[in-house]
Amino acid sequence: MDSKFDFGDAADAPTVYIREVATDTLPQDLQEQLPGITTMYAVHDAEGERLALVRDRRMAFVLARQNELQPVSVH
Repeated sequence: MDSKFDFGDAADAPTVYIREVATDTLPQDLQEQLPGITTMYAVHDAEGERLALVRDRRMAFVLARQNELQPVSVH
């Protein structure tokens, strides 16, 4: 196909990265607040700063989109 497609404003949204985080790698004070939870999902900006930490992957993507950010999964 040689026709152009308008992707809208989504391409203009800042990109954030979603990655799985083992709770045993988090600071001790956070680990104490998460009894029985082994993994969380972090939302990071392009510079690597953690913006949020949530319980599941789907919620991380929803959170990013609700804040007008473009989420990308990091493997």
